[in-house]
Amino acid sequence: MAQHQAPRGIMNIVRFYTQRRLLTIFLLGMASGYPWVMIGSSMSAWLNEAGMTRSAIGYFGAVYVMYSINFLWSPLIDRLKIPLLSRWLGQRRSWILFCQIGLAITCFALSFINFEIHSLTTAGLIALAIATFSATQDIAIDAYRIDSIGEYESGVQSAAAAMATSGWWTGFAAIGSIPFFLSELPGWNWPTIYKGLAMVMVLLMAGVWLAREPVTNRAQLQHEAEQSYLAVALSRPLLSLSLPVIGFAVITLLALAITQMGEASRNLWLVWGAMQLGLVVAMVRSLMALEQKSLGLITMNTIDNARIRIQHRMAAWLIVTMIEPLAEFFRRNGVSFALSILLFVLLFKVGEAFLGRMSIVFYQEVGFTNQQIGLYSKLLNWWITIVFSLIGSYVTMRAGIVKGLFIGGSAMALSNLFFAVLAVTGPSVPLLTAAVVVDGFTSAWSTVAFVALISLMTNRAFTASQYALMASIATLGRTLLGSYSGALVDYLDGNWALFFVLTTLMVLPSLLFLWNIRKPIQRLEAEGRQREYDHHNKDTP
Repeated sequence: MAQHQAPRGIMNIVRFYTQRRLLTIFLLGMASGYPWVMIGSSMSAWLNEAGMTRSAIGYFGAVYVMYSINFLWSPLIDRLKIPLLSRWLGQRRSWILFCQIGLAITCFALSFINFEIHSLTTAGLIALAIATFSATQDIAIDAYRIDSIGEYESGVQSAAAAMATSGWWTGFAAIGSIPFFLSELPGWNWPTIYKGLAMVMVLLMAGVWLAREPVTNRAQLQHEAEQSYLAVALSRPLLSLSLPVIGFAVITLLALAITQMGEASRNLWLVWGAMQLGLVVAMVRSLMALEQKSLGLITMNTIDNARIRIQHRMAAWLIVTMIEPLAEFFRRNGVSFALSILLFVLLFKVGEAFLGRMSIVFYQEVGFTNQQIGLYSKLLNWWITIVFSLIGSYVTMRAGIVKGLFIGGSAMALSNLFFAVLAVTGPSVPLLTAAVVVDGFTSAWSTVAFVALISLMTNRAFTASQYALMASIATLGRTLLGSYSGALVDYLDGNWALFFVLTTLMVLPSLLFLWNIRKPIQRLEAEGRQREYDHHNKDTP
């Protein structure tokens, strides 16, 4: 059996993790994590100091729904090119830069919010725009990371996941600590701080210029998929007609499930549903015309034939763009295993989401100052995350993804108990340090293995689409349920200790589920190691 090609020796390990493509992934990871500062910890502190209730702060986190549904437009990131920018930077980098420009503008707009004048809804709409740009940027960055690693380098995906995680936490925690220090200095208020955050976003665009556009055969694979659908449409038009209809039905069911989240979410889904309906109508008309032609019921002149060919290709493009990524994922993995993977990613981070959403409010209510919050929960957690992301990725390369998930997930469940103890003892700095260290270790380790798993599950023809689907489902569990974290604390009458015990129990179902699907995952890992081994032997004389 082929083994992971993990580097050995300190100098080889250092050279391995400092190669240009991994450093670039680190920089782009910073840009990915940074927007969460704008709508996450800083916003929670701002809302809390503005006198908002815990429930209102928790519900404000519903803007994170954009991370849960970004799979809906992720196929466009795989197929559409941004005019001028794509020709200049390439498809992946152009989308990243476009989103970063949008983030800088919307963050600057948020700095003009005054909660004594403006309603929470106004701030929520701007935050929703930030979340949309950020979620779209994540699609492009994740696709860039996976495309940058060869299919024969399965072990390197764990290292790339570690660099992405380290970068994310650098953007979220290291840079995210700055607002908490500034908020206690004379002359600094949250609107001024947000203007500074917008300028930092401009500086983070440097990662795009340092990155190299990955070279892939994505266009060829997508073209082959289109040709396959074209052949099906010509020979069996009614069969091909069912594909967009089924795809629309699936999307509609998902929409109906999530519209309960509120009016803003409902309106978003209605707009998207109308777009999908328009696409389906266009495809149905085209395929019905092809059906008539195949049955010899109508005679068409040259112009009609040309028009039908154009419609035919448009229908194939739309099917491959919007439906084939999902269809290929289920076809390649089988329905049972594909659904099992999606259910696991939905459950794995729920407990962590409950803890994370209320952590800043908990620190403030227990009695820690903003500077202490910035120092321990941000800066200290940042270093812990970087160190254990790298250690976790190396162990995952050697031991495998499943073991990495079990180690990180089990420790993640137990780490929440440190916060329960902190809730009982009060603002103890040594205990806070211990809690942050343990939480940072478990979060980093589990995240690296988790990212490596969903990276392993993607097809290179639809990297953005399939990764975004799994990442969105993972975020759905965190946002849909995590938005009720404040309400849960209120329901428990502010009993933070019991709250953290409950978050510990939330992790256990996903670990039990992981045990049931471990063998298919290990089989995929073995196939990846074999490709790596074969490639290495091919290049070795």
